[in-house]
Amino acid sequence: MIQQDRLKKRMLEMAEIGKTPNGGVTRLALSEENRQGRELLMQWMKEIGLAVRYDDFGNIIGRLEGSDPDAAVVMAGSHIDSVPKGGKFDGVLGVLGALEVVETIRGQGIDHRNPIEVVAFTNEEGARFTPQMLGSGAVTGEFSKAYTYARTDWDGFRFEEELQKIGFVGAEENRPKNVETFIEMHIEQGPTLEVNDETVGVVTGIAGFTWLEVTVHGDSNHSGTTPMSYRKDSLVTASGVIRALSDWANGKPDGVVATVGKIKTSPDIINAVPGETTFTIDIRCPDEDQFDAYFAEVHELIRRVVSEDELTCTIDEIKTHPPVVFSERVVGTIDEVCRDLEVSYRSMASGAGHDAMYMHNIADTAMIFVPSINGKSHCEEEETRWEDIEQGVNVLYEAIVRLSQ
Repeated sequence: MIQQDRLKKRMLEMAEIGKTPNGGVTRLALSEENRQGRELLMQWMKEIGLAVRYDDFGNIIGRLEGSDPDAAVVMAGSHIDSVPKGGKFDGVLGVLGALEVVETIRGQGIDHRNPIEVVAFTNEEGARFTPQMLGSGAVTGEFSKAYTYARTDWDGFRFEEELQKIGFVGAEENRPKNVETFIEMHIEQGPTLEVNDETVGVVTGIAGFTWLEVTVHGDSNHSGTTPMSYRKDSLVTASGVIRALSDWANGKPDGVVATVGKIKTSPDIINAVPGETTFTIDIRCPDEDQFDAYFAEVHELIRRVVSEDELTCTIDEIKTHPPVVFSERVVGTIDEVCRDLEVSYRSMASGAGHDAMYMHNIADTAMIFVPSINGKSHCEEEETRWEDIEQGVNVLYEAIVRLSQ
């Protein structure tokens, strides 16, 4: 149904912008490379006859009118920014796959009542400006305009100034509006589809998460003169917490994961017992019913392990977001399309956050996954078979057609 060669050509042309020596891309949000990618995307949108606009956060939208311009919008898309030395499929596939769908619909003269829009959101990755998904979060009520504009990168450059620098400060009236349906196509970024030899993931929701910062308080002392039995070593106790967290997550259902990604000790020198150890915890859970209970268990586990070593701790919550359950209507349509097209698929939740998580605030939302070879993403080795991409975009095409009629 869609033209695989046309899509592949665009994907590879976009991958030349910010290309790294090992075949990945570095196209950070609001960078010069990102500007070039934006200009190319808008050029393609205009070439196929879309009305193109961008809003005050730099989100780019191309619109194909339906027979009823006042009808609610059916929208599809993702993002084109990347992490440093990332892959050429992450995010871009969702944008250019949606563009291919719209070009196919227009080229075949398919009647559709609802307007169809293709969107590329700003700063999904959060690799330059934190937090992630600023563009979609800002237009769906998660972040205020003042908060978004004031975000700074590691060099102190403000989001607002960098958006101005690349020439993409649009009008507030250009934000997404009257959006009834949103579908985001994406690579899985994990191994499940490939391991199970399935082509499409029908994503039913996104796992909730909590990010914690834990500080274990012990006593700092000289490493050479303090007997082992007298020590209150915060790092040893923190290590016990980390092992207990891993064991806890291993005992939970699939989809529940625990990660400690950052550790710092004080005084952080070779010849002193660490008096304080601070580490981060990322807990994810796709189950709405168990979300609160699991995170209460984590708090209890941390305090129990620390108390057993006769130390103390503080637990600070960085950010928490409950699980997102996608629209039964949209998920059901995608599921039906997969059966009708005889595409192998599975229902699954996403462990990673995506723009769909915030678009869920204003529209009926779902996602489509295609396999990642060896489950790799956010790296130059990221790869997806073109045959899987073709089938996935065909599923997106048929779902958009049905939902826009």
